[in-house]
Amino acid sequence: MGTEGYRDLRVWQRAKDLAVTIYKLTSSGPLARDFGLRDQIQRSAVSIPSNIAEGDERDTNKDSVRFLYIAKGSLAELRTQLEIARDIGALDPEQFTQLEVTCADIGRMLGSLIKARSKP
Repeated sequence: MGTEGYRDLRVWQRAKDLAVTIYKLTSSGPLARDFGLRDQIQRSAVSIPSNIAEGDERDTNKDSVRFLYIAKGSLAELRTQLEIARDIGALDPEQFTQLEVTCADIGRMLGSLIKARSKP
């Protein structure tokens, strides 16, 4: 909905960078061998910036907010999957902490954008 499009949204940029980080992280090590969890993590990570972009391209605040909520749900999925990966030893606790901080920031940004676009 912005004049320059979704690529100018800081939340989309952060979410896309997170998805790239997730893909790099899951391309080797224990997560690379756990196909089920790896695929779930990758899908939820990609879903976040994808839904931000799709909502922004709908050109209405109502549609945008709906897709932002979907992105927020995908973020919650990713956070859960990362926590599981940490708990089973497939993700280093330090990596988890860094990813969790990023996820929390993106969540706050999504919440702020939802609030801003929900105003009449």
